Amino acid sequence: MTIGIDKISFHVPNYYLEMTDLAHARETDPDKFHIGLGQDQMALIPKTQDIVTLGASAAVKILTAEDKATIDMVIVGTESSTDFSKSAAVIIHNLLGIQPFARSFEIKHACYGGTAALQQAHDYVALHPDRKVLVIAADIAKYGLYSGGEPTQGCGAVAMLITKDPHILAFNNDSVFYSEDVYDFWRPAGHDYPLVDGHLSNQIYIDSFTKIWEQNKKVNQTDSTDYAALTFHLPYTKMGRKALRAIFPEMTETEQHRLEARYDEAIIYSRQVGNLYTGSLYLGLASLLDNSDLTAGQRIGLFSYGSGAVSEFFSMTLMAEYQKYLLAEDHRFLLANRKRLSMDQYEKMFTEKLPTDGQTYTFTDSTAFAIQQISNDIRYYNK
Repeated sequence: MTIGIDKISFHVPNYYLEMTDLAHARETDPDKFHIGLGQDQMALIPKTQDIVTLGASAAVKILTAEDKATIDMVIVGTESSTDFSKSAAVIIHNLLGIQPFARSFEIKHACYGGTAALQQAHDYVALHPDRKVLVIAADIAKYGLYSGGEPTQGCGAVAMLITKDPHILAFNNDSVFYSEDVYDFWRPAGHDYPLVDGHLSNQIYIDSFTKIWEQNKKVNQTDSTDYAALTFHLPYTKMGRKALRAIFPEMTETEQHRLEARYDEAIIYSRQVGNLYTGSLYLGLASLLDNSDLTAGQRIGLFSYGSGAVSEFFSMTLMAEYQKYLLAEDHRFLLANRKRLSMDQYEKMFTEKLPTDGQTYTFTDSTAFAIQQISNDIRYYNK
């Protein structure tokens, strides 16, 4: 039985910051961000939106009434949960009007959570072929104003519908994994922002990829020529490029150019959005699908990484006429029609927070999904 991604879409808020503006404000050469990090714009989120609104906005674009009647599992991979107990998946399930007899829950492990959710969805559909699973990878990456991680911030969500006989991509059931107990990025309870050992994080990322790549070659008997493209978790787009180039010595120069050209297609969206944590690998996948000339039957390799650290490499095969089921024009329109904020507007939006005094407050936000009211520390969303 063939199982995979039947539909995929993403959503980002309607605001962004130009990285050149940030560089000038921080008295830094813009090339440090555009070239050194590989980032051109940063998605920004107002206080009236969160991972619930991001996830619902991404998913509503791909779900039909028939989908909502046959989905019986909703999984959200995130490290930006708004509640230590209540799952964002339950709220999203309700906002989307999915039939009530469903499991809804969150998965957390840094940036790996979306992949864990995707693999859980695969296993569930394998046991229940007539059912569908909605997987959402949603996050808000914030490190603080003037912090070292500030230029790698971002936010957004990717939604994927996992079914049998998918229209876009099929799993090849060839996953390999790697775990290592390390503190490269962590956020203890009570901390507003994560703690990061930047040098260690970069090194562990590359080491994890090279180790898992060697294991993949050993277990699955493949090499770079078996993949039409390799996609990566993208905390910033230069990071994935470093990992890709780490295995260049085993390739011909022609092969290097081929894979790097595909990589450039896979980072088009991320350069305009920034870090999505759990969603960054799948934003890269969407970018590759929307902007490449890949053909049915070709294999795409995916490297997922979550600090702490867990990584996974697996592959998926493109389905016949997959291009017909993409939302490329919608994705491009979304990114092209956002509002550019000034530095003052960015810093004001960054520091605004929802009240936590238990009182009732009402907000105005005209987007499709937004926080309409907060009362007794409960967030009420418009539909």
